[in-house]
Amino acid sequence: MAQLGQFALAIAFIVAIYAIVASLIGIRSRNDKLIASGRNAAICNCIAITTAIFSLGYLFLTNDFSVAYVAAHSSVDLPLHFKISSVWGGQEGSLLFWSWILTVYTALVIVQNRTKHRSMMPYVTAVLTATSLFFTAMHLFVVNPFKVGAIQMPGGAISLFRPSDGVGLNPLLQDTLMVIHPPMLYTGMVGLAVPYAFAIAALITRQLGDTWIRTTRRWTMAAWGILGIGILLGGKWAYRELGWGGYWAWDPVENASLMPWLIGTAFLHSVMVQEKKGMLKIWNVVLIVAAYTMSIFGTTLTRSGLVDSVHAFAKSDIGGYFMAFIIVTISGALYLILDRLPYLKPDSQMGSVVSRESSFMFNNLVLLVSCFAILWGTMFPVLSEWYNGNKITVGAPFFNRVNVPIAIFLLFLTGVGPLLAWRKASTNSLKRNFLIPALIALASGIPLYLLGVNHFYAWLSLVMSIFVGITIIREFYKGAQARAYGTGERFHEAIVNLTLRNTRRYGGYIIHFGFVLLFIGWSGQAFSEKIRLPESRIGAKFQVHQYDMRVENMGVREGPNYLAQYASVSLYEYGKKIAVMAPEWRKYGGRDQQGTTEVSIHSTLKTDIYLVFQGSTDGVTGDFTIYYNPLVMWVWIGGTILGLGTVIAMLPNKQTAGRKPQAISNKESEEVEHAV
Repeated sequence: MAQLGQFALAIAFIVAIYAIVASLIGIRSRNDKLIASGRNAAICNCIAITTAIFSLGYLFLTNDFSVAYVAAHSSVDLPLHFKISSVWGGQEGSLLFWSWILTVYTALVIVQNRTKHRSMMPYVTAVLTATSLFFTAMHLFVVNPFKVGAIQMPGGAISLFRPSDGVGLNPLLQDTLMVIHPPMLYTGMVGLAVPYAFAIAALITRQLGDTWIRTTRRWTMAAWGILGIGILLGGKWAYRELGWGGYWAWDPVENASLMPWLIGTAFLHSVMVQEKKGMLKIWNVVLIVAAYTMSIFGTTLTRSGLVDSVHAFAKSDIGGYFMAFIIVTISGALYLILDRLPYLKPDSQMGSVVSRESSFMFNNLVLLVSCFAILWGTMFPVLSEWYNGNKITVGAPFFNRVNVPIAIFLLFLTGVGPLLAWRKASTNSLKRNFLIPALIALASGIPLYLLGVNHFYAWLSLVMSIFVGITIIREFYKGAQARAYGTGERFHEAIVNLTLRNTRRYGGYIIHFGFVLLFIGWSGQAFSEKIRLPESRIGAKFQVHQYDMRVENMGVREGPNYLAQYASVSLYEYGKKIAVMAPEWRKYGGRDQQGTTEVSIHSTLKTDIYLVFQGSTDGVTGDFTIYYNPLVMWVWIGGTILGLGTVIAMLPNKQTAGRKPQAISNKESEEVEHAV
């Protein structure tokens, strides 16, 4: 099977070259048969890479340790679902998985647009396949996942080597979320290649209206939404697996996935201005090129060893190849942008500072400032080492100090921007849309402060969340009320049909509401507490706010490929027993590594009680750490709402038939008129 995978990579390399050449020559010579041949070759490339990735999966499932990559990342007793995730658990396999997703995207785009955009599609095929060709070359010549194991004999001869068992998967990766989280990150980051390819094709063909934007809107939304959920799942994994009580540490690899997502967010807002007003054409092309480039750069950070991270793969020499690819990508795009500047002139000018297009522009600028700050902080240790030989680490305080106020300002724009009028917002519309939400939000700040929310940024975040949440709820209420009056539908029916008739607008509101909930959850970090309880014996009691805890038992149990020390701790709230918590300390076989924690978490809408057990030396005494984390559940709820809103925003508008309108009074008629 290793030979089949190797052969499939070789075929993929050849057909990728042919697809690029045939597509470019075909469009230049206007040879439809050659263009079709290039399309077919790109689809064959997908089939070849699919064969390679499934061959690698088969090697893991059959414990073929003659392949070095399998031996390094799997073992006989590894559970089945972790053998599957081992495919992308290391350097070579993750790059092959990345390449596979790209070829699937390419094939789907080609099939979807086989009769559309005839002048652009050959270039789209060539750009996507060129990226695939780069990764295939890496598989064949630099990081081959099908390389067989070998050892050097005393005389210098090389002998094939097949161990009886493998080293095993990194214990930190033996978590069910790691079966889902990396594929979602890859799918999101790779998906940005689709709008990038269409942008390059639009530049080449000088078709720089909104056609390429409308064609790729759902592709971009899907990539952005999947990447966002993937980032949150990574936070969830860190929260329950690393045992440090948090879910975001501004780790370099966390930042690597966040940066393209931030630029993608700016792009999704910016394209609406081009579609509506014909403005920001240069801005949109630059944003999507930056988002795609940053996704490649994030891949480089993860795999080159350029930065130190708990998430990163082993150090390797692939960083130079990736940086060369990034330089070529940026240089080519920059040349096309500069050469096509006359075609990127806006159709109209910015009307007023107080307008929707202006708010979206502010939104974009702030997102880019945030992205640059994250990039600077992430790369500063590397830059400082290059400059003076000393690696100066930039930690979470820097990122929080810069990005927390930026994030709160973005939350404000989330509530204000979509409700402003195009060109110029009138004073009456500003009062009508924002006066009541602003007064309620400010009034709510008083009881929040009296209840103990005295951290300024946490207080401001909660007040701003209330403001934005009310503006969104009012939009749904006014729209549903107007529809109910106009169609005779029940109110809940009107809400559903209102959303389905304008999925982009109301799906966007749902996404924004998801962010409101995320900010509520993030605000709780200001009030987290950590309590160390070393050498606690069976029967020991401790208290955290309204919660009491008692150590009931300690013991040892054997898992499928690990040995675990566990503790049983009863949790009481106001004297009533509400849960039994069972944290563990595990030692895995196959890898000479430190043990890993399996935390126990009791979650409510208000607070998480997060219990870590560091093991016991005598079976009756153990070390515990308790984290009191307010509002964390709102982060996961907000992420769910964000995903739902993304799906709704991608749906086509539905034509819904209402009931017979009911008669309304003149006063009600005026209210409906204001609502719409």
